[in-house]
Order: sequence, then structure tokens, then C-alpha cells
Amino acid sequence: MKDLLEKEKTKLTKPRAPRNRTQTLTSEERALYGKRLLTLEHPIFVDEVLDKTICQDMMDAVAFLPRQFVDLLFVDPPYNLDKSFNGRRFAKHPTQAAYLDYLESWFVPLLKTLRPGASIYICSDWNACGAVQLFAEKYFKVRNRITWEREKGRGAKTNWKNCSEDIWFCTLSDDYTFNIEAVKLKRKVIAPYTCEKGRPKDWKKEAGGNFRITHPSNIWTDLTVPFWSMPENTDHPTQKPEKLLAKIILASSNPGDVVLDPFLGSGTTSVVAKKLNRHYVGIEIDRAYACVAEKRLEMAEKDKAIQGYTDGVFWERNTPQNTNGAQSKRSENSSSMLF
Repeated sequence: MKDLLEKEKTKLTKPRAPRNRTQTLTSEERALYGKRLLTLEHPIFVDEVLDKTICQDMMDAVAFLPRQFVDLLFVDPPYNLDKSFNGRRFAKHPTQAAYLDYLESWFVPLLKTLRPGASIYICSDWNACGAVQLFAEKYFKVRNRITWEREKGRGAKTNWKNCSEDIWFCTLSDDYTFNIEAVKLKRKVIAPYTCEKGRPKDWKKEAGGNFRITHPSNIWTDLTVPFWSMPENTDHPTQKPEKLLAKIILASSNPGDVVLDPFLGSGTTSVVAKKLNRHYVGIEIDRAYACVAEKRLEMAEKDKAIQGYTDGVFWERNTPQNTNGAQSKRSENSSSMLF
């Protein structure tokens, strides 16, 4: 345990390269953003919690949240692993049944916050997948399981490299939001078929190549895990890409809807919700990460760009955004062309 804490401390204090754009906090920023954090001590109204970051144990905070005000719930809980997060230790549960009990202990109280037409997305790795599915089938209507490629991960000599995670898509009822047109993917055409008269068939010729707009699938290989040269990057060890949250928020909510993340981390869910004109509520027990979230939310007031999402479509990874010759704000502000 001591060794893990020392490694984390070294990582946070080590001088960064000049081009490293990871979001960190000065002591002054910690004090400034810390004043914006909420701690709930009694039941509150919806208007009092909208667009806020709650710094508190999730179980304590949920007890005071309003009923039926959430349209989209994104849940990225601690996976069933031995892990240390900023000094907090999580021990692996010995069985799937034990992890299922853990899920129910904090998830069931959240159910009161959901509107009847709410959508729920639950993150997991392969090891916890079975328990998450059992829980989801018990309380929700399971619509799909999304698998996304993390593209990172250490190689293994006696096993397959683990570089994917799952996200379970669920709803409370059959009456739910799904905006298919908002989450289509722009892909480069490998085989540019033409009609009899030589016209492109289901694709278009553009300055940067031939492209087709396609329906999204439940296999996502177009995501880039945040790294040091990306403005969205933080020191959080399990940070999700803004592009991942943008897909979910655009598909399963509408402008003005409320998005709740009870394990907010460094704030990606709230930041993307803000950029896409949704209301947000984030709960994070770690004060440092909660302050980073507030800093990123402030940055989002000036820059609403989401890397890999341009002109109303998502671009597959490694595709330049400015295929029409126009430089996007994100291209100007980012040294990375990985989308």
C-alpha cells in the first residue's frame, strides 16, 4: 500500500514536459474551485443541484437527491480489481456474487432519481461483466452491450492483452430517447462503389478523400484514451475520453436534459454534458479530482469542441477533421490528430 502511494505522489510531483497539457491544479486553484463544491446535508430541490459538482461519498449524497429528475445516468464504478486511486484503496471481491452484492448496495438507492424514460449506461471490464449483466437484467431493460477498444494496456506473456471495456446500455422502460442521427460515424470509403452512371453510391467525394456516413454499432474502435498532449487529459487513472461520453449523451438525451454521474472522477461526463447543452450533476468523493472537474467545466465555457466530433458527425480514429480545408478550433488547440 505504501509503495502505491509513493508512486502516485511521484507521478503528481514529477516535472512535466513543456508540451504536456495534462490538467493539474495549483494550490490557489484548489482553494478557488473547492469553494464551488457542494456537500449535501439535507434534501434539496432540483434547481439547487443542477450543474453542480458534489464532493461527498456517493451513498451519503444520494440520500438527499430529488426524486425522478435524471434523464441519463452514466455509471463508471470501481471495477472488481485491486486498485489504488489517489490514495484510496479498492480490494477485489472474491466472487461475482460478492461484486453483485456490492453493486446493489449503492446502485439501488440511485433508482429513485431516474425519470420513467431514463437511460442507464454501466461501465465494466470483462472480469465484472457477468455481475453487471445480472444486476442490469434485474432492474432494467437491457438494450445492448457496447465494447470499446482502449488501445492501451500492457502485453501479457500467458494471456491475451486486455485492451477493451464494456458499457451496458439499459432503459427503465420501452419509452426512451435514442437519437440515431446524432451519433453517426464518418468513415473513409475503402471500396468506392458507383452507380451505373458513375455516381458515388452511399458515399461522397471530398477534398480529403471519399467518405461515408454510417450507423453506429456496438463495437467502438474510434476512441483515443486521453494522454499527455491532449487538453482533456488529467492524472485520473481511469479517465474516459470526451468522445465516448459525447456518443452516449447525444444518443440518449436531448438538450436541457439532466445527466447524472455518481462516480465523476475528473469530470468528463459533466464537461461533455455542458458542451452539449445538457444539465449535469456529478458526485465525486475525492476533493482533488472534484476540483479538477470544476476547472475543466470553467474551461468548457470558452471551448466547447470535442475532439473527434465535428460538423455533427463522429470521425473514425486517425482521420483529419479539416477535410474541407477549414481548420477547426480543436485542431488549433490540440497537438494530437488522433480522434
